Amino acid sequence: MPQETDTPHQQPALSDPLDADPPKVWLMMGHRAGDNTQVLALAEALGWPYEIRRFVYKPYELLVNLTHGPTLRGVVREKSSALHPPWPDLVISAGRRNEPICRWVQAQARPEKRVRLVHLGRPWAAFHRWDLVVTTPQYRLRDHPVILQNKTPLHRVKPERLEADAEAWKDRLAHLPGPYIAVVIGGNSGPYSYDAAAAERLGREASALAKRHGASLLITTSARTGPETLAPLEAALDVPHLLYRWRPQDPDNPYFAFLGLAERVVVTGDSVSMATEACATGKPVYLFDLGVGWRSMRDARRQGRWAFFNGGDAFDFRAFVYLMGMRLGPKRITRDIRIIHDYLLRSGRAAWLDEGDPPPNPPPLEDISRAVARVRALFAAPSA
Repeated sequence: MPQETDTPHQQPALSDPLDADPPKVWLMMGHRAGDNTQVLALAEALGWPYEIRRFVYKPYELLVNLTHGPTLRGVVREKSSALHPPWPDLVISAGRRNEPICRWVQAQARPEKRVRLVHLGRPWAAFHRWDLVVTTPQYRLRDHPVILQNKTPLHRVKPERLEADAEAWKDRLAHLPGPYIAVVIGGNSGPYSYDAAAAERLGREASALAKRHGASLLITTSARTGPETLAPLEAALDVPHLLYRWRPQDPDNPYFAFLGLAERVVVTGDSVSMATEACATGKPVYLFDLGVGWRSMRDARRQGRWAFFNGGDAFDFRAFVYLMGMRLGPKRITRDIRIIHDYLLRSGRAAWLDEGDPPPNPPPLEDISRAVARVRALFAAPSA
């Protein structure tokens, strides 16, 4: 994926009067690629110039952040981006670690300037601390005036990006017979484990799909893909394919190219962000269920299975604890990605990989436009 720098990013002028003198925007980057993708997606869609801030955190940042409110005490300041005037008009963030930093910036700017804070995902600070929270149903947040409940995460998939990256890669894939099916692989997530057994099953099911459509596979891993899963995946593949092994800061990452070149997309169900990006292409999307039995992503109750153990399924203590937290603990501390799965399936945007093809002509996603409208409305309203 494209690499970002800390220098200001200029966006083309738009027709909205607000763009004649656009707000100054800071993007607070975290340690999760999915969070950063959403932050960039909103900034790009707004069309305003933005600057990126990155941080290195202290080992005890959780304790500091939970007890000190707006603070930089959880940050290694000499290794992090500088924070000083002129202060921004808008700060966009995602992830718990950056919340105290955003609120510290807002406090430093007062009373001379009002800094509006927009958070993506699930905030840990009280809702009224934010001007806007753009979230999705997986976090199961209660209704609140500052909360926008989108159906899916924000994404950076644009036709021009897919076309440009596809053009750059198409000659390198000329040895593979078309058409292509992209396979996008994530990793462990909450109660769901992408282990060697899941990798072998993915290789078999993706190969079967490729044979059914006479296609080759364009496979890419991600930052969360365990290296121990590569060998069983490759051993199960019996169709023409190319496997890209994810590397950090790789300017030649073919992720968007594979999405652009493929006629169909398979995505592991652990990442609702990657599933959303796949659906944003407008192509048929197949979700791969990481588990079987009680660890299946498909609700066991709907399938008539309430057993927590299955003869063909290994026991995973970490996954078991998280699943119990989802069912018995406060909703505030876990997320249920099956809610996003259900929406994509019911709306005709995806199908499970082992349950046939998804419906043709899926409807477009509209979440990014809703988020942009709500952010712009923050500047249309009188300043507090």
